[in-house]
Amino acid sequence: MKNFIQPGNVITFTAPSGGIVSGQGLLAGALFGVAATTAPAGQQVECSLVGVFELPKAADEIAFGDPVYWDNSQKAITTDDDGNTLVGAAIAPAGAGAATVRVRLNGIA
Repeated sequence: MKNFIQPGNVITFTAPSGGIVSGQGLLAGALFGVAATTAPAGQQVECSLVGVFELPKAADEIAFGDPVYWDNSQKAITTDDDGNTLVGAAIAPAGAGAATVRVRLNGIA
């Protein structure tokens, strides 16, 4: 196809105010990705939109297969869909006391 650009697994975002650290989640409109590198505010940063990542989580109890959401104010994964953005599904259980959860990103927020 002559109009094909790229697979779309990695997209260039602009780092938010305060910058971004490699491995942190980043929400931009309808896209959620995980930063591949550290970048200061306003600089371009490549973010993975698909794959499995260990991400910080809220104090929720999360079961295998649960849909998970990005709480952009806490910069953490949650099971609470109220005002948060669906980003994927948990691929491993994570108890309420766990600091992280493994998430398979769905490729779009």
